Amino acid sequence: MLRRDLLRLIAAAPAASAQPRRPPNILYILCDDLGWGDLRCYNPESAIPTPHADRLASQGVRFTDMHSPSSVCTPTRYGILTGRYCWRSRLTKGVLRGYSPNLIEAGRLTVPSMLKARGYTTAGIGKWHLGLGDAETTDYSKPLRPGPTDHGFDSYYGIPASLDMEPYLYFENDRAVEQPTARTEGRDTPRGVFWRGGGIAPSFKLEDVLPTLTGKAVEYISRNHEKPYFLYLPLASPHTPWLPDRKHQGKSRAGIYGDFVSMTDDAIGRVLAAVDPKNTLVILTSDNGAHWTPEDRAQFTHRANANWRGQKADIHDAGHRVPFIASWQGRLAPGTVSAQLGCLTDLMATAAAIAGYQLPANAGEDSFDLLGSPRREAVVHHSSEGMFAIREKNWKLILGRGSGGFTKPAFEKGPPAGQLYDLAADPGESTDLFEKEPDRVARLTALLDRYRTEGRSRPV
Repeated sequence: MLRRDLLRLIAAAPAASAQPRRPPNILYILCDDLGWGDLRCYNPESAIPTPHADRLASQGVRFTDMHSPSSVCTPTRYGILTGRYCWRSRLTKGVLRGYSPNLIEAGRLTVPSMLKARGYTTAGIGKWHLGLGDAETTDYSKPLRPGPTDHGFDSYYGIPASLDMEPYLYFENDRAVEQPTARTEGRDTPRGVFWRGGGIAPSFKLEDVLPTLTGKAVEYISRNHEKPYFLYLPLASPHTPWLPDRKHQGKSRAGIYGDFVSMTDDAIGRVLAAVDPKNTLVILTSDNGAHWTPEDRAQFTHRANANWRGQKADIHDAGHRVPFIASWQGRLAPGTVSAQLGCLTDLMATAAAIAGYQLPANAGEDSFDLLGSPRREAVVHHSSEGMFAIREKNWKLILGRGSGGFTKPAFEKGPPAGQLYDLAADPGESTDLFEKEPDRVARLTALLDRYRTEGRSRPV
């Protein structure tokens, strides 16, 4: 659908701010490594039942051209909370570890600090993965400052990083709930049941993390009625280790990965059942594409990333094209599909518009209001190994050869120096037009260079 058609469906700030009604609750549900093709509302041939996500899509808007700002975990989380591409920070490739120091810069405006200034209560529940403390190696026996509560969250309960990274523990606000005094040897078989060895809290059980976080989210929503709330819910699934409970084993035709996605969908359903749909904007998305290899596709005939090229970590679309569903009963027309180009950094400007907050020039530098203007002209993509690409309309320029990520080869020698694809004619990125379109390559290169040197892509 056209952008102007989407705008007709939405009553957002400033119009809404003129009405004497309470601002909506805002709930971000961020899945971890969930693929565009895992959900049946995106891929009818998915081998995984996802009734709760599908129902949410039927009640709101399903975006088909939404992208994470990175094809891996940490940079996307930074981008969601700050509205800024993470490659502008100290982290120019890869991800943080469980003992890494805090990544978000002191004083930087975030979505929770912005909404807190507009009267919201703010909470985070789930996988943080943005570093804790300011020491080179985090000491979990000391206060975990700076951390989430220094960046606008009234409260935070979760795990430090991915569920396959030590230390394995919960932290609440700025304290570890239990010290990682025991040790796990880790595991790497069968495929997907992987976690690294290292420190673990004695009572911590990896298989309990998804139900624990779900329960905490339901409890938070159920007890917050006095003021509008912002809840950031970054689930740790279906990232490795794939640990479906007994109830969900065998639920899919995609092995234990599919079963874990099914379990994640059930968790989403539990959270949504606690929400007031008439006064809550719900966003359901993923931090990057699925870690689903060609061997997985051959074994299960399931396409976790649909027909997009590559997988998690790659510069090709499977690495960063993500499912994105927005629902707000009475404000977003049910069953709508939007082909609007967007990036998860846009969540900041969108929340600002809904809350009636004017973003300053030094915040949300790469964030555009999905519901308003100015319109985003292009998206910058970034792979796990630091490879850049830029997408403008149907054209995608990649500055490098190879995948830039998990798919081999990650890097290839030129010539040519890059890759260019017309996604309208070639959505699978199979026909490289780099040498046939030198003028287009030059123009897109110049646009990316401008974004990088000016420190922003959103006009002031």
